[in-house]
Amino acid sequence: MATMPRNAPAGRWVFVTAIVVTVALGLASRQIGWVPAWIGDALWAATAYFIISAIAPQARWWRRGGVALAFSYAIEISQLYHQPWIDHIRATTLGHLALGTTFTWTDLVAYAAGVALAIGTTQRR
Repeated sequence: MATMPRNAPAGRWVFVTAIVVTVALGLASRQIGWVPAWIGDALWAATAYFIISAIAPQARWWRRGGVALAFSYAIEISQLYHQPWIDHIRATTLGHLALGTTFTWTDLVAYAAGVALAIGTTQRR
């Protein structure tokens, strides 16, 4: 029986499970008034990490984390761009959840925390 080497990435099923759980927690966090908005932002970036990890589980954790963070930052920066076509997409529930609406510097910190948390919870020791 082969053993998993230390610091090996978690299996694809772990990342798929993490996606489902994290999305559920993120949606729930938006429904509870006393939960700060940055928690949902961190969970959003964690979900990005889990999706990338499910697609490429053998990539090194720091590459998956870098891609997830760059993607999260790009989405946040895209919120500075306002044209009718994209604002129409952002006005839908799914568009709002995926793309957001308003650029906020503090979201960048929440994204970094979310990716770091996701890495920490899925790296085998």
